[in-house]
Amino acid sequence: MGPNGSGKSTTVKMLIGLMEPSQGRVLFHGEDIRRDLVSYRKRLGYVPEEPNLYPYLSGREYLEIVGILRGMPQPQLGKKIDGLLELFSLYPSRHSSMASYSKGMRQRILLIASLLDDPELLILDEPCAGLDPVAREQFLQFLERLSHDAGAPSLVLVTHHVEEIMPGFSHVLILKRGHVLASGAKDLVMSADKLSEAFGATLHLSQSNGRYSLAVTGNASKVV
Repeated sequence: MGPNGSGKSTTVKMLIGLMEPSQGRVLFHGEDIRRDLVSYRKRLGYVPEEPNLYPYLSGREYLEIVGILRGMPQPQLGKKIDGLLELFSLYPSRHSSMASYSKGMRQRILLIASLLDDPELLILDEPCAGLDPVAREQFLQFLERLSHDAGAPSLVLVTHHVEEIMPGFSHVLILKRGHVLASGAKDLVMSADKLSEAFGATLHLSQSNGRYSLAVTGNASKVV
């Protein structure tokens, strides 16, 4: 996490193999991902910030196309799609055109698409941007349930909102101006001092039932 301009999007581009690091390497299971990007991407799920989908397709039609393009066998694909649609409360709308979906529904379709072929790593790039408060909370609750699934992939969430860091997330990395300000176990990294330094303002951090909230207590005009 980090403020705008901290390097979150650049970091994601390096993690998914769209940009080569100017220094260092991205390692997955100890191997440089650039040695075999095709193999790495087959083990990777990705949910972008903007759900750019095909509005004339139904949710189920879109997921079928994604599965076919990924080479999934048809009998297995249909069962997997229906199970995930049920899990993410989209089964009743499966045959409706995605043009009629809310942004929250489209984000859930992207999440399902990213999970179809059982990735080992799932990267979510500010998936709650533009969602209303109810849709955002629903999406976060889906992520929380997913984080407790024994067969779920490792989750990487990119955000600048502490409220989106659900209890199921174990570690946090804070970026500022392209550098790592702090990283490690969530309880050690999440502090008012570190977040104040990252966001350039005096902040108060509170926690309740495993969820964080943040308030500006100093001069907000200094926020960068």
